Parts: sequence; C-alpha cells; structure tokens
Amino acid sequence: QRRRVTRFKAPTSPGSSTAWLNRQMDTTPSNDKDQLSLQDGINLKLVQSGERERLKQLLRERLVECGWRDELKEQCKRIVKERGFENITTDELADEITPVGRATVPDAVKAEIMFSIRKFLDA
Repeated sequence: QRRRVTRFKAPTSPGSSTAWLNRQMDTTPSNDKDQLSLQDGINLKLVQSGERERLKQLLRERLVECGWRDELKEQCKRIVKERGFENITTDELADEITPVGRATVPDAVKAEIMFSIRKFLDA
C-alpha cells in the first residue's frame, strides 16, 4: 500500500520564511549550482536554530508510540530469517527496508511534523 506524501508549500508574505530564505540566498552566484534550493535553505535554518534536532526527536517518539518502529523491526527480522543471517549485509537490509519504512509512516505523524515545520518557519 502506497501512501501519498504531501509537499510543503512555503508561505509567501513579506515577513515570511520565504523572504528570509531569499535574503539568505541573495548572493548572486556564478552558476545555479552555487545557489541554495528552498529545501536547502529551510534545512539550514532548522539546523542553525537547533529545531532540526528537536523535530527528529519528536519524530522518533511518534514513530515508537504508533508502533511503526516495532513493525519495521519485525520486517527486518523476517527478511534476515528468509535470506539467512550470513547472506545479507546491513547495507542490503537498509536498501530493502528503507522504501517500506518511508511508505508506512502514518499520515498523522507526517502531518504533525509538517505542522511543526510550518509553525517554526512562520515564527
């Protein structure tokens, strides 16, 4: 079962985070590779403020609370048992389980994290 991921729409008012990002990115780069993307700018602001770590902790807590972590752990055990402990590497297991993990994050958890990001950017 695939879940739809909603993209974040940045606010556009003059005092908004988009205006802040535009000021941060206004360096007249020599080429497009030098210019920060909107996502990079948001990430930079989250990291510099320490908010990224707080959001990561919130995400961890919510995923444990809803049972997502336990479900993923059981799927990992099943994969290792099917293939045999000696026949699968950690990287192979991560490559196989990552798409499953991303697709099964509950919509309520995604919505809460997105709300927190929007609230932070609008502050």
